[in-house]
Amino acid sequence: MLDPNDRLDQRTARSATRRIPVVIATVVVGGLAGFAALYGLGLGRAPSGDPACRAAVNTAQRIAPLAHGEVAALTMATAPLKLPDLAFEDADGGPKKLSDFRGKTLLVNLWATWCVPCRKEMPALDELQGKLSGPNFEVVAINIDTRDPEKPKTFLKEANLIRLGYFNDQKATVFQDLKAIGRALGMPTSVLVDPQGCEIATIAGPAEWASEDALKLIRAATGKAAASF
Repeated sequence: MLDPNDRLDQRTARSATRRIPVVIATVVVGGLAGFAALYGLGLGRAPSGDPACRAAVNTAQRIAPLAHGEVAALTMATAPLKLPDLAFEDADGGPKKLSDFRGKTLLVNLWATWCVPCRKEMPALDELQGKLSGPNFEVVAINIDTRDPEKPKTFLKEANLIRLGYFNDQKATVFQDLKAIGRALGMPTSVLVDPQGCEIATIAGPAEWASEDALKLIRAATGKAAASF
C-alpha cells in the first residue's frame, strides 16, 4: 500500500508535468508578440535611408549598364546612403571635409604607399582627374600613410602625378569612418559620390579609371553625356 505522502507526490509531479507545455506556449506567444511589436515600431526592418539620397540610387540604376569591362567590379547603390562628412587635410595642412566639395560628383579614393595595388592605380586616377575634372567632377584621393608624411608626396612627385590634388589623413580616420558603414573593406577603396554627398557606387580594389569604360560611366553619372545603353 502506498503511503499517502507518496500518492500526494505523484499527483504533484503529474500536475507540474501538465503545466510545462502551458508555460512553454506562454513564452512562445509572448516572444512572438514582442517581435511583432518591435517590427511594428520599425526595429525589425532595414532602415529606409536618407531621403535626400534617393536621387543617387536613381543615378546608380541609370548607369548600372555601364558598369562593365574595366569597371565591372563596381557595386551600385541600392539603398539611399549619405556618406559621413569625412575629415582630412590638404597639401598645406589645412582642414578639409567631404562637404567642402558639395555640388560636384566625386570619386573618393583611399590610398597608401604601402599598398601595392594603390600605387599601381594612381596614374589612372591622375589621368582621370586630368580628363574630367571641372565644375561637375573631381577625384579626391586621400592618402592614409600614418608614419612619414613626406613619403606619399615624394611618391606622387617621382611618378609625375601632378594633376591630382594632395589630401591626407595621418590618423586614417577616413578609412575607419567608411569601414563603419561597410564601405571600406581593404585598400584601395573608391566611392563614387553624388553632389549631395550620397553613395552612387563603391569598389573594393583597384580599377582602370582612365579606361574608356570608366570615362563613359563617370560622364553618365555627372550628366555630361547621355548613357547609350
